[in-house]
Amino acid sequence: MKKILFFVALIATALWTITACTSKPETTDEGVNNFRIRRGTNLSHWLSQSKERGEARRQHIQEDDFERLEQLGFDFVRIPIDEEQFWDEEGDQLPEAWELLKNALDLAVKHHIRAIVDLHIIRSHYFNAENEGGASPNTLFTSEEAQQQLINMWYQLSDALKGYSNDSVAYEFMNEPVADDHEQWNQLVAKVHKALREREPQRTLVIGSNRWQGYETMKYLKVPEGDKNIVLSFHYYNPMILTHYGAWWTPLGKYKGKVNYPGVLVSKEDYEAAPDSLKEMLKPFTTQEWNIDKIRADFKDAIEVAKRYNLQLFCGEWGVYEPVDRELAYKWTKDMLSVFDEFDIAWTTWCYDADFGFWDQKKNDYKDKPLVDILMSGEGLDSK
Repeated sequence: MKKILFFVALIATALWTITACTSKPETTDEGVNNFRIRRGTNLSHWLSQSKERGEARRQHIQEDDFERLEQLGFDFVRIPIDEEQFWDEEGDQLPEAWELLKNALDLAVKHHIRAIVDLHIIRSHYFNAENEGGASPNTLFTSEEAQQQLINMWYQLSDALKGYSNDSVAYEFMNEPVADDHEQWNQLVAKVHKALREREPQRTLVIGSNRWQGYETMKYLKVPEGDKNIVLSFHYYNPMILTHYGAWWTPLGKYKGKVNYPGVLVSKEDYEAAPDSLKEMLKPFTTQEWNIDKIRADFKDAIEVAKRYNLQLFCGEWGVYEPVDRELAYKWTKDMLSVFDEFDIAWTTWCYDADFGFWDQKKNDYKDKPLVDILMSGEGLDSK
């Protein structure tokens, strides 16, 4: 009996792999891909936001990572990639990064995990540029040349990845656009969408809202009409004073007082004891109640836009910085998961193994197993 079960499982795996690797468009009767996603994580700080190269980069993500995610019950990953890792300053491809990406996608297919390839940072646009002092170096929304370069990058990515099934791999245009005017992003979305649809008419495309993929700007997003193979994306880290407590790269990270959740985040006593330089930023957190109802209310606009277009909604980034009090982190995480499940919102945590993550690559062990247990306690792909 064990041998029979083994061969049945082997045949099933082989069939899934063959299906996922074919370039033939696979759609439902209504022409919609079977790119069904529910719960995942970001493979961040590997092919993006990392100075690792050579052997360290090659060893960073391996097959055991995909085995682990499959066993835990994750059904997809978001893979951020940066222009500087894939192209040199002359625009020539840097072969090793491409090989690593394709190897990762092959491993994802092998372990029944779908993937979103996210163009995270490009030379003409960095989502955090205006927060790092000085004038923003972003030229993407004012330069036709920069916009064409973005399209050219996606042409090359499409040429390399079009062999993967539409049911297993999706493309995310760009991470956290920061245009001064929402219409600038809408116009660029239309350009990139048109260019990619000429190459790949059926590929699932992930499109986020302007201003850091904010939930509150989703209502300004103009979604290409009549395309059902689009997933709408937003990010959510609110309240930042909780999720980014102690984060060195944000002004709020300098606050060292107590934070509460749920309820009013900063008490009057803690507010008064805080440095004067922080009080203006802290003030909103001394009156607003933060709880599951606040999260639900924040998601309202994004949920309505997804319903209007009849498209899947996806929270591509959410999570809590590692030093944050774990009990507070767990309470917030449980509330987030409840709202995701209530409104059928897919998600990828930020992130797998970096400073918001749950896995420690160096120790080859969990950094936060209770967090993983909470994440996997909600509704998964098979429950829908």
